[in-house]
Order: sequence, then C-alpha cells, then structure tokens
Amino acid sequence: MGRKKSHSSAKSKHPTQPKKISSVKRNEIAIQCEKLFRLCSEPAYATQSWENYLEITAVLEKVKRLEEMKISTTKRSTAIEQFMKWLKDDGANVSGASIAEFPGYDLGLKAERDLSCNDLVLEIPGKLIFSTETAAPELMTIQNDPLIQHMPQVALAIALLIEKHKDNSKWKPYLNILPTTYSTVLYMTTNDMIELKGSPTLEAALNHCKNITRQYSYFNQMFQSNNNNQVSELLRDTFTYEEYCWAASTVMTRQNIIPSKNGTQMIHALIPMWDMCNHEEGMITTDFNTNSDTCECYVKRAFKAGEQIFINYGTRTNCEFFVHSGFVYPDNEHDGFKLRLGISKSDPLYNDRVALLDKLGFTSATTSFLLRNGSEPISDQMLAFLRVFSMRKIELDHWLESDKVFDLKHRDCALDTIVEENVRKFMQTRLKLLIANYPTTLKEDLALLNTTITPNRRMILQLRISEKKILAGALEYVEQWIKA
Repeated sequence: MGRKKSHSSAKSKHPTQPKKISSVKRNEIAIQCEKLFRLCSEPAYATQSWENYLEITAVLEKVKRLEEMKISTTKRSTAIEQFMKWLKDDGANVSGASIAEFPGYDLGLKAERDLSCNDLVLEIPGKLIFSTETAAPELMTIQNDPLIQHMPQVALAIALLIEKHKDNSKWKPYLNILPTTYSTVLYMTTNDMIELKGSPTLEAALNHCKNITRQYSYFNQMFQSNNNNQVSELLRDTFTYEEYCWAASTVMTRQNIIPSKNGTQMIHALIPMWDMCNHEEGMITTDFNTNSDTCECYVKRAFKAGEQIFINYGTRTNCEFFVHSGFVYPDNEHDGFKLRLGISKSDPLYNDRVALLDKLGFTSATTSFLLRNGSEPISDQMLAFLRVFSMRKIELDHWLESDKVFDLKHRDCALDTIVEENVRKFMQTRLKLLIANYPTTLKEDLALLNTTITPNRRMILQLRISEKKILAGALEYVEQWIKA
C-alpha cells in the first residue's frame, strides 16, 4: 500500500517512447539473459548470497550497456494539469487536495482547505483505478503464463508497460505523473548495498534484487521467442531491465488491495491521486466502497490549508519499507529487527527439542522472530523458543509430558533457574555479536547523519541507526533481566 519518495524532484522528467534496440544487440542481450536466469535460479545459501549478487550484477551491467538508449524527455511537473483534468473528467472528487512539491518528499498532496479528522478528501471511481481488470486487456493473451497467473504484482507491472507503450492509451495522464526512477534497492549500486553489511536487511534486499532480475530475464526471453501474443508484439522491441525495474518499483511503492469487480477476491491495484500521499503513522482511513465502486480516502487527523496530507501505509518494519517502498521512517513504532534462531541438527537433544517446539505450534526448527522497540523487545513466542533451546534433558522430558506446555510462553512461568540463566546469557551474547557485526557503531552512524552523503547512503544510515537502537534496547533489557 502506498508509495515512497523518488530520487527525482518535481522537476524530474518522464520518458517518451524509446528507440528500438537493434537485432544484433538483442541477440547478445538474449545470451546474457540466459546467464542471468541461471544465476538467479540457483539456490544460494546466506553465506553465498553476496557473491551471487556480484555475479548477477556483473552480467546486468553488460545488459544495461547493450540496452542503453537516448530518451527525449519532458518535465514531470508539466503533467500535473493534464492529470488533474483527466481525474475530474472521469468523475473523481479531488476538490480537497492538490499536487505540490514538499522538501524531502518530492511530490505529495496539499490540503486545499482546513480539514478535520475523518473528513472525506478523495473519491476515486473504479474506472480510474489501474488494475488488470481495467487496463491492458492484451494480458489475456498470456494469462496462462505461470508468473502472470500466480504473481499478481508481476502481472500489474507488465500491464503498466503495456499501457506505457501503447498508442493512445487512456492511462497516459496517469503514467506521465509517475516518477521515472525510485529509491528502491533495485536502483542501488554495489557500493550502496555493501553499506548494509551486518544488517539482516541485506539478505532481504539481495533476494529482492535477485527475484526481479530473474523475472526480467524470464520475460525478455519470452517476448523475444514468442510471436503469437499481443504482449510480445508490443514489448519485444522496447522491453529493458530499466523498464522492468521502473514498472516493478511503481507497483511495489504504490499498490493497494481492492475487491475485484465480481467481489469474489481481492486484487492488486494502483489508485491515481491517492498514491501521491506520503506515509505517516496513525489510523488507516482509506476504504473501498463496493456500492459506489469508489476508493474513499478520509484524513487521519486535522490538516491546515497548505499542509501536506499524509496517510498510513500500514504496519511495517523499516526493513520492509526500505526494500519495498524505498524509504525509512525514523520513528516507526512498528519497527523490528529480524532475528533467526534455530536448533542445530548436531544437537544430541535435537529430536526432543523439535518435538517440544511442535507441541508449542512451531512448524520448523529454524524460525525468525522480531526484536521490537519498547519495554518488551522479546515476544512470548521468542521466549518460548529460547527456553526450549536452553533446556536440559530433564526439563524437555517434563514439558513433553505436561498438559500445561503453553505456560512456556508466559514470562512468569516457573522454570529451573539454570534454564532461565542460559536463556539470558545466550541472548546477551547473541545481541553483543549482532551489534559487533556492523562495521560502525551507533554513535558513529549518528555523527555521519550530519555529513554530506548521497540520498541512498542517508537512507541506509537511517536504517542502520533504527536497527542498532532496537538491538541496544534489547541488550539493555536482557542485562537488566540478568541483574534482576
């Protein structure tokens, strides 16, 4: 749901139709795409993911050079007037807001009058909402393709490219108001990504880049080899990695879920004008009125005329915002640090521990938890896992036979002192190692915030700071626990 700020300002530019890539270059691109597909399809363990990413990036650089095109452009800001007219002509109610530039946010929505909490500010009719039901009917010719069939976000990205390269598309006013580049991880360099060293977000970012590259190589081969569908005919000469990154990032940063026309399922969609809103924590105040087939947006708090209108994108960690939306929210009360815990198969008590975990409802001997901000960083689920991890044979036997096994999730559960001490000492050691895994300290990162750095580096720095604050808070909690 929602969007992020792009690298481009209100004076950024949107592309016109690019020139076609020559057949000679297309042949070479096809060879490179075969390599990409193979590299992206091979399983890579966490320890190998960085090397795998570097291999993929090296091939991608060759592809980008081959696909490089000179594109004539016009200013994005010139598209605002036509976009607003398009909305109003098709029945959208946007009288309470306008599009304006805000420092640090690129474009956003500006209140045109004083608004009180729960005032209706936008009504966007279903016919103006971009989805595979309202746009790109050509997709029907490849509807049986597994990616189109089972990955709705991918289908929506291809639909965007179809409408972008069609002559006289009804969606042009909307497409022209969209950013042309984003601050998602797809646009980051290896020098940017290496700044994530020590962060659990690095693995998520690398996996995401790998998945998008695999999708690109898959569709590139499909469009070049398949002559029997409208999508291939339309995109064969214009499909590039840059184009697919743009489409995928547009979907990731702006998508929402709405009911399908027949009401039988929820579908992914882009909601023009509403998706110009930037994120702020608070109530979620957007709804879809099935009776009127309209997206209705109510303001979550009072806004004065001229102020930027914010909406809540939902409950997400900064890792999720960073990877999928291209921003970090410094005061994110829903933030968390992903911590993976597991039982080693070489543990002589492995079978007993797994049996007890199963009794507690865990489906795997390796599980990821979120360390949280606040006074209770360790969840009840994580505490139960740690207790099972730390038990001796005698405690395992007792709890495997007990009908009060779920007491293990209660903080005041009566356990042998040794078990509780082991839990605390393990967490203390683990947290110290996680903090030491970063190449910089929290103090150093806070100092770097006051220096001149690129937007990507600043965002990565904000992410590292938010993660380190969570770890520091959790370590303080555990050390106080040990003293108690």
